[in-house]
Amino acid sequence: MPAEKPLDMRGTVGRLIGDMREHRLALLVSIVLGIGSVVLVVLGPKLLGNATNLVFGAVLGRDLPAGVSREETIEALRAAGETTRADMLAQVPFTPGEGLDTQALMTTLAWVLAVYVGSSLLSWLQSRIIAIVVQQTMYRLRRDVSAKLGRLPLSYFDSTSRGDVLSRVTNDIDNLSQSLSQTLAQLVTSVFTVVGVLFMMFLISPVLAAVALVAVPLSAVVTAMIAKRSQPQFIKQWRTTGDLNGHIEEMYTGHALVKAYGQSASAQETFDRRNEDLYGSSFRAQFISGTIQPAMGIIGNLTYVVIAVLGGLRVASGTMSLGDVQAFIQYSRQFTQPITQIASMMNMLQSGTASAERVYALLDAAEQEPDPVAEAVTDVRGRVEFDDVSFSYEADRPLIEHLSLVAEPGQTVAIVGPTGAGKTTLVNLIMRFYEIQGGTISLDGVDTSAMTREDLRSKIGMVLQDAWLFEGTIAQNICYPLQTSATGEVTPQMREQMLRAAEATHVDAIVRSLPQGYDTVLSDEGTSLSQGERQLLTIARAFVADPPILILDEATSSVDTRTEVLVQKAMNALREGRTSFVIAHRLSTITGADVIVVMEEGRIVEQGSHTALLEAGGAYARLYESQFAAPAV
Repeated sequence: MPAEKPLDMRGTVGRLIGDMREHRLALLVSIVLGIGSVVLVVLGPKLLGNATNLVFGAVLGRDLPAGVSREETIEALRAAGETTRADMLAQVPFTPGEGLDTQALMTTLAWVLAVYVGSSLLSWLQSRIIAIVVQQTMYRLRRDVSAKLGRLPLSYFDSTSRGDVLSRVTNDIDNLSQSLSQTLAQLVTSVFTVVGVLFMMFLISPVLAAVALVAVPLSAVVTAMIAKRSQPQFIKQWRTTGDLNGHIEEMYTGHALVKAYGQSASAQETFDRRNEDLYGSSFRAQFISGTIQPAMGIIGNLTYVVIAVLGGLRVASGTMSLGDVQAFIQYSRQFTQPITQIASMMNMLQSGTASAERVYALLDAAEQEPDPVAEAVTDVRGRVEFDDVSFSYEADRPLIEHLSLVAEPGQTVAIVGPTGAGKTTLVNLIMRFYEIQGGTISLDGVDTSAMTREDLRSKIGMVLQDAWLFEGTIAQNICYPLQTSATGEVTPQMREQMLRAAEATHVDAIVRSLPQGYDTVLSDEGTSLSQGERQLLTIARAFVADPPILILDEATSSVDTRTEVLVQKAMNALREGRTSFVIAHRLSTITGADVIVVMEEGRIVEQGSHTALLEAGGAYARLYESQFAAPAV
């Protein structure tokens, strides 16, 4: 997949380096280890060439007269007209009249073994240090992201898709971790390998080194030409993959509707067409990109042939030793590999930097205003007052303007109105999920903005229309407000409170019908239960907290009529002594409320009891008649 490009690569890389600043000593040690490993690797072919020269010199010199020195033998050969043989012997060590010096050969091979073992050990130590540095850096980054999510306002999550947030927290950090792990150590090693190998090649033979360097721009041109043709195909491949996956997800998510409307054949036809598109684009992308390796192989083999021929001629002419040619061929093989690795790592590093940029964008997002330093409010009676409150999600689109409302302790305040009137916004402001732009909201005379959010929310129990359950037992889900440890252990005292709340909300009978009762494990947000049963559990969870204030946002919308009557009776009993805010579209559920507030376009247009509002014949009466007094057709 083509790597996503970062918007500010230099700034993001600089910030990454800053995050690893405390590991600078470890990084410095890893660089030194990498250089040491490269130096040893580069020495290997030269030492092997020396071993070859020992064997080659023994073969050439064993038939020569013994008892004379190496220099005298070479001069004698030149005087006898054997100049080529003399030049060849001048490039290698030998003792006239003697065979192979086994001890010298074994010593050289022992050095070769020590060099390669030492290089591997240094490389292993470098990789271990880099792994420790990267994982500790990612540990801190995950910790910072987790803490950041707790400081972000609800408006951030409302304006950002859940999938995008999850992708930043999981996929992007994982991609960054993988990119750093695979590039930090390898990039240093590859760069110094290129430098070291190039130095040794010029040291052995500048002429052959120049020949080897010609292959570098040629390889780059060929790779660029092939990549230019393959990139559009890769883009098309991933686009068609997304189309196919999207179609599969739609068809399997709506499988029942596809069957009900007889569209199976049409869905299969669409799948076949998109699958065929994916096959074609994938084949072209893989085939074109797959030619890079054979092309590089051809260029490498041609270079190898040229170097081998020129090296052979230079050996025959006595200007190079056979061991040097052998070492040079090995260096030429080592030279192209790190260049390819660097190109691949730059692509990976670019992808990792793009992921880091997305994570840093999350860390730099505007946070909610810090809590004031305040003592916890105790002995809460439950008087909630809105005094000239104004609020809008967007500055140019006002929603709530100059709203005033008082909920006395123990009162049930029902909030009704058409969709978009601001009902849920009103209770979100009580919870301080959003900060108001004007006026005040007070709890027992204390401005809620002067309270800490944790203290304020500990006084409020909230049940939303969407029933959220986590993976765990039913007991753990109901006792969630009481949990004091991360293990989710349910103590006997907590279980006693849970049973009282479960019986009052008619959850007990449902739970006891399950095989494991309250120890039944819920998974996948409790999909093994019906929507109504999940909602009853959330109601029990709110009641087990025993808060002085209750907020019920369409809390009975998914409960059947019979259960709704039971829950209403339970809520009437449990609301004794509590201030309750009930948002409802089904007006039959709030006819017994102490105060009914009718909202339209962010304003309170009516408030009063059910009977009084019906007699007034206003907005509430129209809503009520639309639900219960529609003419029969």
